[in-house]
Amino acid sequence: MIGRWDIDITFGDGSKRTVRFDAQEAGKGTLLVVDPRLKVWGPGKPSEAKWTREDQNAVTFTGPVEFMLGNVGRDAGMLICKGKFESADVITGEVEFAPLVGERPSKHGTFKATRTQ
Repeated sequence: MIGRWDIDITFGDGSKRTVRFDAQEAGKGTLLVVDPRLKVWGPGKPSEAKWTREDQNAVTFTGPVEFMLGNVGRDAGMLICKGKFESADVITGEVEFAPLVGERPSKHGTFKATRTQ
């Protein structure tokens, strides 16, 4: 699990997001939103994340992220990815984004994580 992963997320409403997950030892790591629109606000900042191996094939990683909303705002929430290894360098599974502000429902979808380092 340790290494850099590019995570492509597709939510149920068809919206797509990309996040980079740097998995470190002892279940620690960082999440960084990858969005070309961030150049308007300055580079994104990584947030602390955690990962756990459920068994040899299943893994969960979670952490706070802020997705861009148009070019004027950010949608802060907790990202939860639960997946299985398809190979040593590919994980696929389900994702949930739970907003931290307001009374909005969580967004659900799928993800594919590919090891890049």
